[in-house]
Amino acid sequence: MNKNRLKRVVVSAFIMSLTIISNGQEQRTSGETKLTPRLSIKGGINLSNLYVNDVGDENVKLGGNAGLLVKIPITKGISIQPEVLYSMKGTQLNYNNLLFGSGKYRFNLDYIETPLLLVFNVARNFNIHAGPYAAFLLSAKVKDVNSNGTVRGATELNKNNFNSIDYGAAAGIGFDIDNATLGARYNYGLREVGKEGRANDLTRDSKNSVLSFYLGFGF
Repeated sequence: MNKNRLKRVVVSAFIMSLTIISNGQEQRTSGETKLTPRLSIKGGINLSNLYVNDVGDENVKLGGNAGLLVKIPITKGISIQPEVLYSMKGTQLNYNNLLFGSGKYRFNLDYIETPLLLVFNVARNFNIHAGPYAAFLLSAKVKDVNSNGTVRGATELNKNNFNSIDYGAAAGIGFDIDNATLGARYNYGLREVGKEGRANDLTRDSKNSVLSFYLGFGF
């Protein structure tokens, strides 16, 4: 998903939300009886990549995400949703040669991520959400994994060679059934992962791109 396509998705979702709100449709989920904040835990998988100009489907790495969110209603059907997540990002590169055989290098970037989202219940039990995110880099490492899935080695990279803060835009959808939420979200990074120097040479001015799927449970 490139920048122009992301902008079209966010703008279209925002216009659709305003249209539905102006028509006065009921927007509560089946589990909402009054406008009170709700704390939830969530976890799921990340399909992450690094991009320079356009986001492609190659070199996608599987990771995880887990954390807490608070849904704070503003009015019926509209909420603010701050989150604190542990999120595994990065990319992978496949190789196949006579010396090392076949396998892949997994470039792992682990973050504490804090999205701040505006949530619209555009229909009963269905929401769209969008907003900015910021993330703090916890670690950076490269793993060598052979074709059988065995890790042959892992190298811890110098975290000082990377930008400790990442930020970008997030947008997604969610299905709410009582206290459970099933959702999907796309994070589009706007800051380069590496600083000038060695890390920037490795990452080639790339930024984070993450498609997440998650399941959450409210209290």
